[in-house]
Amino acid sequence: MVPDSAAPIRLREDGKDIDRAGVSFVCDPFDEIGIAQAIGLQETRRDVRETVALAIGPAGAREALWTAIGMGIGRGVHVCDAGLDMRDELLLARVAAAAVRADSERFDLILCGKQSIDNDAGEFGPALAECLDVPHVGAATHLELSDDGTRLTARRSGESADETVECSLPAVVTCERGLAEPRYVALTRLMRAKRSPIQVLTLAELGVSIRSEARCEVVSLDSPPPRPPCRMLEGTPEAMARQLVDLLRQEARVV
Repeated sequence: MVPDSAAPIRLREDGKDIDRAGVSFVCDPFDEIGIAQAIGLQETRRDVRETVALAIGPAGAREALWTAIGMGIGRGVHVCDAGLDMRDELLLARVAAAAVRADSERFDLILCGKQSIDNDAGEFGPALAECLDVPHVGAATHLELSDDGTRLTARRSGESADETVECSLPAVVTCERGLAEPRYVALTRLMRAKRSPIQVLTLAELGVSIRSEARCEVVSLDSPPPRPPCRMLEGTPEAMARQLVDLLRQEARVV
């Protein structure tokens, strides 16, 4: 769960978190891409037996599972603990790995967002793969599975070229925009999803203990500096072009 990108964000007085009062939280858009990809695989392949959505966090994180089930995911698992800090990606990866191992069904493919849109953290996917000792492919924009379901081929965009990689399954793939199109969840489907049973697990049931000295801690959050006021150029197009070039050279120093 992340704050809605359209919600106004204010910092708490202690500067260690945002003021969550009145802020609506939604399923992270990058995770929704992974959900859509999983549903697409289930619809197009006969060997996909089940799709499962996993959410970690306090009770409110269940909203993300309802969204996933409303989109078409088969069932939801919620590791519910109020003490889980959603900004500690390494801790979340440890907990997710324990939940995956505890599930009765063997997994073949784990799909998650390449990053979170609130603090741009992107450690979760690679850390989860490391905890599970399986291959990881980051920021995939295209994904294909072999006919026998034992290997995957993924494409991702680099700075100067696209890259195609192959690996064996099971694996963890983090999803980039363009991999799949998230599906709109109609209100009726969302209401039905909220009646679906959710498996709830605790850290104690997973055998995960959290030592305070091993956790990441936010020292402080600061708002970005205010943007300078917009400067409007006047005159003919030729005069404005000359002014713009002078500003880029003398003030911005970018040319």
